[in-house]
Amino acid sequence: MTTLALALAGCSSEPESFLVNGVDVGVKGDQPGTSFLFADGDYRGFDVSIAKAVLRGVGVDDPNPQGVLSRNRVNDLRKGRVKLVAATFSITPDRMKPRSANGDGLDFVGPYAVTHQGMLVRADESWFYDDIKKFNKKNVCVWEETTSAKLLEEPAYKGIGHTTVTDAKQCIEGLKKGTYDAVSTDQLILYGFAKANPELAVVEDVKIGPPNKYGIAMVKGHHKDCAKLKKSLLDYLGGDGWSRAFEENLGLPDTIRESARPTTEEIEDSSCVDKLRGS
Repeated sequence: MTTLALALAGCSSEPESFLVNGVDVGVKGDQPGTSFLFADGDYRGFDVSIAKAVLRGVGVDDPNPQGVLSRNRVNDLRKGRVKLVAATFSITPDRMKPRSANGDGLDFVGPYAVTHQGMLVRADESWFYDDIKKFNKKNVCVWEETTSAKLLEEPAYKGIGHTTVTDAKQCIEGLKKGTYDAVSTDQLILYGFAKANPELAVVEDVKIGPPNKYGIAMVKGHHKDCAKLKKSLLDYLGGDGWSRAFEENLGLPDTIRESARPTTEEIEDSSCVDKLRGS
């Protein structure tokens, strides 16, 4: 019985903490404002600033950002290529629920930002798109394995034509060339693209679906690490660092900044749980 108890205790023990200097963190490399790989080899943007600040709060001063594609975020975590992902990764019930007896779903710490899905168009045509119905029969570009792509497939948006590509760069280049009429993803991401490409503009009054809430993701089982990161995020939001990071990386009006700021309740309901509270 003693041997059995020890064996069971060993099976239920938590993995070794990954909160060490040099921890690999998955970030995007093609989204100006939120996360972008610059010519000097450095990843910079709001996601990166948040991840670094939260990790500093648990004693990790030197994380190692690694580029990830939207379609690879989950597999990169499961295969151990990265230990964390902070890449405009929306917290959803499907992503967080355990998928097997081994619990291979994801835990999230967050949200660290909240935004609606929107539309990016060519600036000289933005006057036309004053209503979501104006996008009916248009060709809207989205990229793989995003909540944006899935939302446009719902019946409410069946009149909107859309094309799914590999990554954001293909969508932005196609929009500028006239291949697509619009690009659809979260507005915070779109504002970054508009800032980097003045010939493009966000349709500010067109918001699609429920809010998307960005979290820092990890594979399930690291309960202590998750709890530490959650506390660090709450502490960070309690100061002025979050607002500074938002302004430095996105430079958007105060009204947008405050609508993007998560509440304590949202973080408590979404962090380190198997399903969203109340769902």
